[in-house]
Amino acid sequence: MQTPQKRALRAVAAVAGVSLALSACGSTAEGDESKNQKSADAGNRLAVSYANGIAVLDGETLEVVDEFETEEFVRLNSVGDGRNLMVTTSKGFQVLDTKSPELTDLVFEADAGGHVVHHGDKTVLYADGSGETTIFETDALGDAGKLPETTTWTAPEAHHGVSIVLEDGTLLTTVGTEESRSGAIALEADGDDPSTSSGHRFKEAATNDTCPGIHGEGTAADEAVVFGCEDGALLYRDGAFEKLQAPDEFGRMGNAYVSETSPIIVGDYNTDPDAEGYLLDSVALVDTEKSTFKPMALPEGVEYTFRDVARGPEDLAYILATDGSIHVLDPATGKITDEFPVVKPWEGPAEWQDPHPAIKVSGDIAYVTEPASNTVHAVDLTSGEVTASVELSEQPNEIAIALG
Repeated sequence: MQTPQKRALRAVAAVAGVSLALSACGSTAEGDESKNQKSADAGNRLAVSYANGIAVLDGETLEVVDEFETEEFVRLNSVGDGRNLMVTTSKGFQVLDTKSPELTDLVFEADAGGHVVHHGDKTVLYADGSGETTIFETDALGDAGKLPETTTWTAPEAHHGVSIVLEDGTLLTTVGTEESRSGAIALEADGDDPSTSSGHRFKEAATNDTCPGIHGEGTAADEAVVFGCEDGALLYRDGAFEKLQAPDEFGRMGNAYVSETSPIIVGDYNTDPDAEGYLLDSVALVDTEKSTFKPMALPEGVEYTFRDVARGPEDLAYILATDGSIHVLDPATGKITDEFPVVKPWEGPAEWQDPHPAIKVSGDIAYVTEPASNTVHAVDLTSGEVTASVELSEQPNEIAIALG
């Protein structure tokens, strides 16, 4: 690690014919105030990782507010309180306060920190190396400069997993070993137990072992939760699991892109277990009300990675493809309804950790990275206009928004 010092990240704002005030941008109808209110919150902050560092950007102007030195590769995760992000490091989950801003000394220690999930009023951390789930009240993060009180649960065997807590306190968590993963379990809170490290007990409420290679999760309308499987998806709804079978012998969904106001989940989809590289050319549409799993091929030449799909205005899905455009997908029909050129065409990464374009959405605004030009763009998804761009002196990798 380099000696602590500031890296004066050069931020050159290139304005695409409109004001840098992103919250005022868009093609809203005259007098339609509700659309303007849905634009990116002027108080938003976002963070961009690069080799050995993180830059915090202002969500309205895209100007670099501050930067912090880190390990060579870290991951960035939203926690849902509108202020903080989780930085996954070799020590665990470190709290990045984007408002101060400050890369704090607060660390949730974890052996191989993995997924971070926020839902309702809870944030849940999962440690792949120990199988430990850590749960805390999101709004308590950073209070009085200390870590919040937590509840923990440890899986019988460590694995690359994920957990989520529902509004009624049910803990959904994956089941597996270091060698394989098979399904998920629903655990209900069962009072206090002073003999446990967390002081809480859980009891099994439901389980399912028909989801080989279980990975990722997403919560749709009415708290329907979907996990990806190597042969479809696993749905949890109304207290029970249901397997949704893919039509292909190998039909892997690994990540879920959701809106909590839509019953339809968009998942990445791969039918070739021996495929080289990380580019995909199909998506899976999972209807949690109808219990259906439907793959959809994208137009020829439209490929993406796990970083390149987000949900946005009108519950639509926005796919940042290798042709350089954001393709607008209507999950209800599976049709591409529009496309917005944003970046230059790009090739897939040799390794998933390598810098390649990514997209995150806040309100009507998409933030897009373009590593080839060291640039971050803001795009108004109601018009497709690139409203602002900032060139950094470092190559952006991951991006996360401090969403509230």
